[in-house]
Amino acid sequence: MMEEEEFEFTEDLEAILHLTPEVQLAIEQVFPSQDPLDRADFNAVEYINTLFPTEQSLANIDDVVNKIRLKIRRLDDDIRTVVRGQTNVGQDGRQALEEAQIAIQQLFGKIKDIKDKAEKSEQMVKEITRDIKQLDHAKRHLTTSITTLNHLHMLAGGVDSLEAMTRKRQYGEVANLLQGVVNVLEHFHKYMGIPQIRQLSERVKAAQSELGTQILADFEEAFPSQGSKRPGGPSNVLRDACLVSNVLDPRIKQEIIKKFIRQHLSEYLVLFQENQDVAWLDKIDRRYAWIKRQLVDYEEKYGRMFPEEWCMTERIAVEFCHITKVELAKVMRTRAKEIEVKLLLFAIQRTTNFEGLLAKRFTGCTLTDVPGQQKRPESPLDPTNPFLEDEPGEDTGAEKDEDLAKPRKPKAPDNPFHGIISKCFEPHLYVYIESQDKNLGELIDRFVADFRAQGPPKAGTEEGGAVLPSCADLFVYYKKCMVQCSQLSTGEPMIALTTVFQKFLREYAWKILSGNLPKSNSNSGGLTITSLLKEKEGCEAAKFTVDELCLICSILSTAEYCLATTQQLEEKLKEKVDKTLVERINLTGEMDTFSTVISNSIQLLVQDLDAACDPALTAMSKMPWQSVEHVGDQSPYVTSIIMHIKQNVPIIRDNLASTRKYFTQFCIKFTNSFIPKFINHLFRCKPISMVGAEQLLLDTHSLKTVLLDLPSIGSQVLRKAPASYTKIVVKGMTRAEMILKVVMAPHEPPVVFVDNYIKLLADGNPETFQKILDMKGLKRSEQSSMLDLFRQRLPTPPSGADGGPSLSFSTPTPEQESSRIRKLEKLIKKRL
Repeated sequence: MMEEEEFEFTEDLEAILHLTPEVQLAIEQVFPSQDPLDRADFNAVEYINTLFPTEQSLANIDDVVNKIRLKIRRLDDDIRTVVRGQTNVGQDGRQALEEAQIAIQQLFGKIKDIKDKAEKSEQMVKEITRDIKQLDHAKRHLTTSITTLNHLHMLAGGVDSLEAMTRKRQYGEVANLLQGVVNVLEHFHKYMGIPQIRQLSERVKAAQSELGTQILADFEEAFPSQGSKRPGGPSNVLRDACLVSNVLDPRIKQEIIKKFIRQHLSEYLVLFQENQDVAWLDKIDRRYAWIKRQLVDYEEKYGRMFPEEWCMTERIAVEFCHITKVELAKVMRTRAKEIEVKLLLFAIQRTTNFEGLLAKRFTGCTLTDVPGQQKRPESPLDPTNPFLEDEPGEDTGAEKDEDLAKPRKPKAPDNPFHGIISKCFEPHLYVYIESQDKNLGELIDRFVADFRAQGPPKAGTEEGGAVLPSCADLFVYYKKCMVQCSQLSTGEPMIALTTVFQKFLREYAWKILSGNLPKSNSNSGGLTITSLLKEKEGCEAAKFTVDELCLICSILSTAEYCLATTQQLEEKLKEKVDKTLVERINLTGEMDTFSTVISNSIQLLVQDLDAACDPALTAMSKMPWQSVEHVGDQSPYVTSIIMHIKQNVPIIRDNLASTRKYFTQFCIKFTNSFIPKFINHLFRCKPISMVGAEQLLLDTHSLKTVLLDLPSIGSQVLRKAPASYTKIVVKGMTRAEMILKVVMAPHEPPVVFVDNYIKLLADGNPETFQKILDMKGLKRSEQSSMLDLFRQRLPTPPSGADGGPSLSFSTPTPEQESSRIRKLEKLIKKRL
């Protein structure tokens, strides 16, 4: 029982002494100790083993036990002292709490006393300030009353004075007084319910109405509408009356201005009536000369009568423009059949000059509807293009009639008066458009006649391969028409002119360019094997002469120039036309037409060179390759092909020096045409012996080398061929080489042959495999079994990847065949 109680006591003690890690850490921070007995993870066994590490150390066990007992007694004494010291803590805490509560009650009482005293103080302040607030309100009301009475006195006196001055026509004093009365009356808006105030307001309105009627009558008397003689000079009374009008209803001012301008321009309506000779377009200068004189006369006589802010000079000019626009439109409708292009351009030019003069003289502040136009930036383009030159000085030294089309400064987008008169000519600009249609038609006919008379450009001359001069002439004329039309109108006439441009761009493309391309001739005879042996006869296979090649290149260069310039023409037209019409400007169809001419020209060059090589390829397919006994130099057909390439390509390259990208296209298209044709003719060479296949492989490598050098062949400046072109040549000719390598491989055993074919050519088409078997000269029975084996060994599906240019088979071939291939490779290297 004792042991059980001791065990339970030990468990309880351990449970009591087990502390959390946080508490243990806090104790270690407050009471740091290095004694092992103070550690949370104290282990008695480890501690005893530390004290007695060996058996010999047990001899001191009594001393160690005595030290521990002494330490225990000290701890018991410390604990006892601490426990006794805490006996009176609770009683002391309760006493301190009671004292704190008593202090809080006392503090609360003091705060309440302070609050009561504050409320009494606030009440005392309110009683003191009540009288002050009443005095302040009384002062404010008294001030308002005095101010209102002063205003009322001023208003009453001002109304009386205003009525008296109005009857005496003392407009100078009225102008100052009326504004003051109106300002004072604004202070009485909230008092309109008072009868006296309302009566004064009505008297002011009556005085204003009487002043308006009286001033209008004075102006009518001074400037009668019936056109009686004008007074000798401005009246001071009328000048003061204008100042009064600024304060009156704005309609009075507008009526004065309207009557004065109408009376001032009445003579113009009589002099330039529709039935008068001076009303026609050929005498349009007289209209503008008349208004210039009238404006000078106005400045001298009436410049001081009207206030400066009325801008009467500009108003007279603007009204003159409106009247002139209506009158010109009327007379042009009546005599529309008499309008000619030169007369129309003359009238427009004089009108735009006058509008420019107005822009220099006036600001345009009186215009009620000024179209917002922004200056269009010029884009930096090719300086050789006619649309990129400075427009203001482009016609210097031109003929007198062409001078009519010169753009005038300030340009239309900067001129607020642009179109204020000249808009009336827009409905009649169809005459100009029809004239340009006719002129362009004659220009195209002249180009055709000149080309026939002068003939195509000759090879070896400066004109050879260059852009046709007629092309530049056409676009220069286009530019002049575009600038001219933009000065006349930026609306629908520009769209009509664009349609005319499109028409003759297409005509130029078909009549001048496509119409003069040489026709391909299919009458050239093929070459025989015997003729191929004679180099002098090999050149007869070319279809086009050097001059014809030069002509094709010249047409191609011209079409390329037209394509680029047409695109820039479209951009310029979009800059000139109104923003709302930009989407209707589209020259994509015409650019496609020039692209078609370029494509056709390149195709003709490719067909010519391709056709020149056809007889040689035909001769290659007819040669007895089975009877070839030894491998020699390159075959005659290869020499013939290389001869034609060396004859044609340098000519084409030199004539396309300005358009290198199209020469590269020519090379790519020729290669894409020649290599498949060469492979097809290879398939026709059957049967082929081993030696014959070696000779064909040598020829193929020679052609591959020539094709790789095709872009720079015959050139003193060696340029690296474009990577895209080199890739096409390597891919195509490597396939031809692989075909011949497959033909050279023995067909026994069949499995090895089929696997090598699939590896080298990667072609899953049984027809191609059939052609290879025909080239090897196998019998039909052997071919049938080979085809069955081919279908079985064919991967599903074939990846379609190019057959790599592997020069050896995956499985060993007989020693003799591998030796022959090595010899052939050495021969090719030696040949190169």
